[in-house]
Amino acid sequence: MFKALILDQQDKKTTAEIRQIDESLLPEGEVLIAVDYSSLNYKDGLAITGKGRIVRQFPMVPGIDLAGSVIESTDSRYQAGDNVVLTGWGVGEGHWGGMAEKARLKADWLVPQPQGISSKQTMMVGTAGLTAMLCVQALVDAGVKPESGEILVTGASGGVGSAAVTLLAQLGYKVAAVTGRAQENGPLLKTLGAQSIIERSEFEQPARALEKQLWAGAVDTVGSKVLAKVLAQMDYNGAVAACGLAGGFDLPTTVMPFILRGVKLLGVDSVACPYQKRVDAWDRLVELLPQSFYQQACREVGLEQAAECAEAITLGQVTGRTVIKL
Repeated sequence: MFKALILDQQDKKTTAEIRQIDESLLPEGEVLIAVDYSSLNYKDGLAITGKGRIVRQFPMVPGIDLAGSVIESTDSRYQAGDNVVLTGWGVGEGHWGGMAEKARLKADWLVPQPQGISSKQTMMVGTAGLTAMLCVQALVDAGVKPESGEILVTGASGGVGSAAVTLLAQLGYKVAAVTGRAQENGPLLKTLGAQSIIERSEFEQPARALEKQLWAGAVDTVGSKVLAKVLAQMDYNGAVAACGLAGGFDLPTTVMPFILRGVKLLGVDSVACPYQKRVDAWDRLVELLPQSFYQQACREVGLEQAAECAEAITLGQVTGRTVIKL
């Protein structure tokens, strides 16, 4: 028996309850894992609260991330005692996830725990940090250099945004951070490396087809009106790495930024990211993230606090990363 957070539905409403579960109930997979840590992402918040149509079947153990050690494996790539990390692949949505003391997963979904980082630190990074690294790499691959100009990060106080701010600053970029709580979050974001803080309300007004050119590149976690505004303000040949929809999945924009300024809109996905690209991104994260990031932008809670934190993250009240100790 082991402890797990179980999501179920009653009268079309999602319920979240900690239960003792028998190992035999775990779904199929080649690798059985003792989970050390999971983490709380925006998608987890939507799943646990029922505010988003995330969970595809009930009952479900949420948690799109986990880190732990192998108990047993029928796949030759992993042996008992190996430390492993899981992010994405629909875990916590269609396959029981990380908010439990044990998980059984497909070997193809795992990566070895990177050298030079603990299991707790991998969850301080988690899907959010991995996504941020993929966004930053997309901008680099698009030719956006530190000398190109200022980089904008929207949703900067969230998990992806705070990691992106840190990574960009470590690489020498000048970063402008957009947040809905500028007065509250500004000091932390400046500590992480942001040179200027912008109130989110400035990006929530409808965008003109083209506006003043301000940004050489951008990482957008919000979507909708905010992304439309960002696109209208991009420099000629600028690039935007888009990875989130915290503000909505619509995009009320025009083709003008693309055909008159050559702006590139780069879609970034971390859920089904190929194995080698994941491993390379993790190695780069370990190299770039300073120890201060883990101390400043992360906090730890127990499984008992997961539901409360899930509600808070959907309301935009969580800054940085939240790890869940199992």
